[in-house]
Amino acid sequence: ARVNWMHNSAIAVQVLNRTHSKLKLLKFDIASGKREVILEEEHDTWITLHDCFTPLDKGVNSKHPGGFIWASEKTGFRHLYLHDKNGVCLGPLTQGDWMIDQIAGVNESSGVIYFTGTLDGPLETNLYSTNLFPDWSLPLQVPKRLTHGTGRHSVILDHQLLRFIDVYDSIKSPPVILLCSLLDGSVIMPLYEQPLTVQPLKKFQQLSPEIVQIEGKDGTALYGTLYLPDEKKYGPPPYKTLVNVYGGPSVQLVSDSWISTVDMRAQFLRSKGILVWKMDNRGTARRGLQFEGQLKYNIGRVDAEDQLAGAEWLIKKGLAKPGHIGLYGWSYGGFLSAMCLARFPDTFSCAVSGAPVTAWDGYDTFYTEKYMGLPSEQRDAYRYGSIMHHVKNLRGRLLLIHGMIDENVHFRHTARLINSLMAEGKPYDILLFPDERHMPRRLGDRIYMEERIWDFVERNL
Repeated sequence: ARVNWMHNSAIAVQVLNRTHSKLKLLKFDIASGKREVILEEEHDTWITLHDCFTPLDKGVNSKHPGGFIWASEKTGFRHLYLHDKNGVCLGPLTQGDWMIDQIAGVNESSGVIYFTGTLDGPLETNLYSTNLFPDWSLPLQVPKRLTHGTGRHSVILDHQLLRFIDVYDSIKSPPVILLCSLLDGSVIMPLYEQPLTVQPLKKFQQLSPEIVQIEGKDGTALYGTLYLPDEKKYGPPPYKTLVNVYGGPSVQLVSDSWISTVDMRAQFLRSKGILVWKMDNRGTARRGLQFEGQLKYNIGRVDAEDQLAGAEWLIKKGLAKPGHIGLYGWSYGGFLSAMCLARFPDTFSCAVSGAPVTAWDGYDTFYTEKYMGLPSEQRDAYRYGSIMHHVKNLRGRLLLIHGMIDENVHFRHTARLINSLMAEGKPYDILLFPDERHMPRRLGDRIYMEERIWDFVERNL
């Protein structure tokens, strides 16, 4: 699953079982071929691979030469741990109800480790530092935040571990590039900042969406992004509404980032008087294993039910017009848009389903079996997670879009769904791209696709 160099002519190899429930870290001596297992992990939910393995040059101390840094979700959130050269865990470096994204750098001489994570909330990404060799007889120190301002920070540290480049943006701010000090995060000098006098940027700042928090039916906090039409132009709500869905694991749609503001399709729809809503349901990324693990054996259940809860919240708040709520999504989002349309015909009236996985027994096994188990052992989960199982309930209009040489979600998925739609006598619209793969990339094809999507929305929402 992963291969990393260690010191003294050794490599570390991560080996994962088929269902992603057991992982072994093996140390290989490439000169002699000798191998040994130095770490094992097991989890009932699943094990998510990471790139946080970091061998140490000097080691923990004279008693523990060598060693490495490891990341684990054994507490429910991904945190960093210090191990000796034999794989024995000496203790945690971070802890709490938040998670590590990546290790940004390690300064063994100073005993400091730098990393990005969600300590200040899952909608942000910040750079932090903490003690590499803590005294575990004392409480762990709270990591020191080195980036400033709300939003998302992408960082690169220099080789001397004195400075870092911070590429920063937020829902209100386009990307800014700063040179900062690793000592305290202070700005040494700005490297690039987009002038806000540029009219399109100024306009987008005024059109930035709103991030809201709602409560799912089970009491879980869920985050959504709301694009409201201009009330001066279209009057007060409720509005016709489109829900932009993805909903799958390892992806986060809702964040304090400029990419949300410059979502061209969402902004176009808003300019036409349509409310656009995005929400990260249970099973999506950066909320910890308990939140993401709700999807285990439940694809097509909890993800769709949370999207229904989001739509019902919009109706309850008087924002969405009942009977005029649609969905659109691609890949896993294409699956989820069609699943919601079929499962909840009283709420959703139409859906645009791009490159949908329609039956999980026909998708990439390495991906699918992590979340759904083996088809031979989880027949009910695979049956319920298939859109074809719910086609008989479909009442709304469905637009299917697929590239016919899609190497990720094969066209077979859409073909199987079409057979089921015809067998049940259900109408559908279809848009095919003979020379496109998982997502149309040619400019002409993209323009044509957006025109057809808008035409479908105008007729059916």
